[in-house]
Amino acid sequence: MSRVVVTGGAGRLGRSVVTALAEAGHEVVSIDRGSLEGMPATQLSVDLLDLDAAAAAFAEIRPDAVVHLAAIAVPGALPDPDIYRINTQLVWSVLQAALASGATKMLLASSPTVMGYGSPSGWEPQYLPLDEKHPTAPWNGYGASKVAMEQIVQMAVRQHGHRTRFGAFRPCYVIAPEEWAGAPTQQGHTVAERIANPELSAVALFNYVDARDAGEFVDAWIRKADDVPNGSTFFVGAPDALYDGDTADGIRQYLPAAAGAADQLSGTQSVFSSDNAEQLLGWRAKRLWRDELVREGVTA
Repeated sequence: MSRVVVTGGAGRLGRSVVTALAEAGHEVVSIDRGSLEGMPATQLSVDLLDLDAAAAAFAEIRPDAVVHLAAIAVPGALPDPDIYRINTQLVWSVLQAALASGATKMLLASSPTVMGYGSPSGWEPQYLPLDEKHPTAPWNGYGASKVAMEQIVQMAVRQHGHRTRFGAFRPCYVIAPEEWAGAPTQQGHTVAERIANPELSAVALFNYVDARDAGEFVDAWIRKADDVPNGSTFFVGAPDALYDGDTADGIRQYLPAAAGAADQLSGTQSVFSSDNAEQLLGWRAKRLWRDELVREGVTA
């Protein structure tokens, strides 16, 4: 198998990505400012905004593949200019270090927020479910940084695609394994609260993915990157919506601006289509909230 560097490996998504890759037989090196006990990976603390430090670390590791997760991960965590600057600078730093080290595969984490939902000026999709062909329309620094990242991926394909495979993936609202049992999500509330109060998840179009499924997607991409179009982008989400009812009804009630496209959804179908990942990589999310959520000690 491959030697894989995972930046941001100690994060909510990173932990499951590292675990999935290790279980698949890869040799994993996690680069993050923090570290965790019990991680099945070599852990390095490196400031990836420091170009020289990043280059030195990658040169020593000499990875076959790089998975770039490190970022300011929550919109509004910092002022927009800072989020945009930090996230795009991280991409440039890791890209240069990866190429110089001889890595032949590089997968970068984007975000569904590139679609522009939640905009204070309103948002209306051209169609549902959303797929990778739908136009992007970011409205904050975080979303703009992810669109920039996807464009950098395309630039890298044009410059280096003859020797390196690139990809981008848009993981839906990541739910870590412990969060099904009541641990706070990245917004501070619980998954059960997102179900009980649909307004909490409506702003993100009821999207979600179990972090372990996302980790398995990363492994699938590394194994099959040579067989898919270079620079491909993938939505990575559960096939159902994080809503206790028909998705179209939830859209009409909580996102009236998008109601015109709601009839294109059926049953509990997700607003985001991961068909591209299933068709090209054979990946499909397996962990659904109705099976995973624990409410008062009882599985939903």
